[in-house]
Amino acid sequence: MENFENRWVGHKMSSNSGMTIVYENFVPKAENVHWVSLDFKTILSWTTKPSDYTYSVLYSMDDGDWSESPDCNRISETNCDLSAHLMPLDRMYSADIQTEPAEFDYNSNVEDLPHTYSPQFNPYRESNISAVEFSVEATNDSKVIVSIKDPVTTLHDAYGKQLSIRDILQKDLKYKISYYKSGSTGKRDIISDSSVANVSKLDSGQSYCFMVAAFIPSRPKATQLGTWSTQQCTYVQGGNILQDLRLETWVGVAFILLTVLIITITVTVLCCRCRQQRNRTFQTSQSSVPV
Repeated sequence: MENFENRWVGHKMSSNSGMTIVYENFVPKAENVHWVSLDFKTILSWTTKPSDYTYSVLYSMDDGDWSESPDCNRISETNCDLSAHLMPLDRMYSADIQTEPAEFDYNSNVEDLPHTYSPQFNPYRESNISAVEFSVEATNDSKVIVSIKDPVTTLHDAYGKQLSIRDILQKDLKYKISYYKSGSTGKRDIISDSSVANVSKLDSGQSYCFMVAAFIPSRPKATQLGTWSTQQCTYVQGGNILQDLRLETWVGVAFILLTVLIITITVTVLCCRCRQQRNRTFQTSQSSVPV
């Protein structure tokens, strides 16, 4: 049977001049096939030239048998959501996109249809992770508590519970926290094994800004780090209120104390002089009285 990929369909018409005009159309083939995956929602995408042809997608796990995707059978779109079929996640998957004419003879050999195969893809190791949401809370002991919300996925367990990336990645999921002191160009990074992290040994009386990203060190380096979150800042207080006083405040306090001390000394000296003057006057008056 003639291969569809290279087949040309011709329609001949005779004009009044006797010339024969040939109109030819080719069978399109899926091109630029690639995987797009975010938080384990995995979509197979491709490009093709406009036509009346449709596309059917098959997928295979670990180079095994091919399975049909019920949601991507004879579709005109150029993408297919395979999230629900790529289970378990930590496997290598391939996809086959075959082109089918509008009126397809199912008695024909499907191998004669144009096929385009995808690169292999492992959702567990290659799905991108979106930016996380988090909050920061400054305590009174030069410490900030970072509370991170695990992003949710479109996947569900056997009981219908919507899964978070923590449910899927479990101990493989960590978070990288990057922070810096306001006005400083130097950044520090810490790795947290849980969704709650304590950032300690911060300078009291200073503002710190934080950013968070999911971090999966067991993955290939290219997909270890998720998208960075938006930045959040907070003011850090110390455990002792005296530690929070800045240099200007200390200078002001010292000036006030010194002023009070000077005034106290001055008043004391004046009072002593007045008392001595009164004693002298009293003694003089007594000596002048006749016996």
